Amino acid sequence: MAQEVRGVIAKAKGEPVTVETIVIPDPGPGEAVVKIQACGVCHTDLHYREGGINDEFPFLLGHEAAGLVESVGPDVTDVAPGDYVILNWRAVCGTCRSCQKGKSQYCFNTHNATQKMTLTDGTELSAALGIGAFCEKTLVAAGQCTKVNPEAKPEVAGLLGCGVMAGIGAAINTGEVGRGDSVAVFGCGGVGDGAIEGARVAGASTIIAVDLDDQKLEWAKQFGATHTINAGKEDAVEKIREYTGGNGADVVIEAIGLPQVYEQAFYARDLAGTVVLVGVPNPEMKIELPFIDVFGRGGALKSSWYGDCLPSRDFPMLIDLYLQGRLNLDGFVSETISLDDVEAAFHKMEEGGVLRSVVVL
Repeated sequence: MAQEVRGVIAKAKGEPVTVETIVIPDPGPGEAVVKIQACGVCHTDLHYREGGINDEFPFLLGHEAAGLVESVGPDVTDVAPGDYVILNWRAVCGTCRSCQKGKSQYCFNTHNATQKMTLTDGTELSAALGIGAFCEKTLVAAGQCTKVNPEAKPEVAGLLGCGVMAGIGAAINTGEVGRGDSVAVFGCGGVGDGAIEGARVAGASTIIAVDLDDQKLEWAKQFGATHTINAGKEDAVEKIREYTGGNGADVVIEAIGLPQVYEQAFYARDLAGTVVLVGVPNPEMKIELPFIDVFGRGGALKSSWYGDCLPSRDFPMLIDLYLQGRLNLDGFVSETISLDDVEAAFHKMEEGGVLRSVVVL
């Protein structure tokens, strides 16, 4: 029987979000209904509200979430009612050309719930990243539910559903940071600090945080930054070289998505080093580099989608590290809020005053 719950809706481009009554259908084949316990406020949700993803309004926002499986549809065997799960937007298909090559972290055919959640008047909702978790309950594909140790608090576990995982994965999975490596991270928001934390866990010896905001640089230190650079006051490329024996960093992670910052990242790496782009540029942006430098500097230029994570592999492992005290997820939570506070949280995010506001239900 369909249920009515409260959820945060973006009705039109640029308009403040509202809390509305949402109709959640019973799960069909391959689907699950999840009772949301916590959901982080991510920049991607703001992009949806601003029409920066697509124009399929109204949106049910929220995607960085953890909760309990309430019910499942026919043919669901991987999760069951009562399971504690982190939601993900990479529900791998298992059959596409990437999955068939054993590279499911690049699955080209990820899937979402077939049925739509609606407003009470029947208006269909577009769930953010196929999840829609600023809601008391949500309907997802069962493959979007990843079981983890229930001892982890939902307000921190859910952060692995997007931004923090993107950052950690950019360092560990995409950048392949290893013991003793030097790493520089441009942009010290939630994703950038995730990359710093990932580099620390991977054993990097030198971790350089770069930002324009001194407060963010202070936050970066708690995740493992050994050096900080305010790029508005110092030449970031020259300082990175100074901190790495004149060579540049082994791995440089761009967590902003701006062409001018990417160019700095390109020249801040050592010869044969790796640049990882995890910041999301807008579609109009272009970059120009001397072709001989692309060739002559060697190494690798990589893009990182969702930290190249495989949720079934990475979420349980990272939660275990957190419970062992080896992964600082608590440091990302700036405040906990209610569904009614999401619009205010967007403003705080735009002002740079928080790493993560987290809705707790």
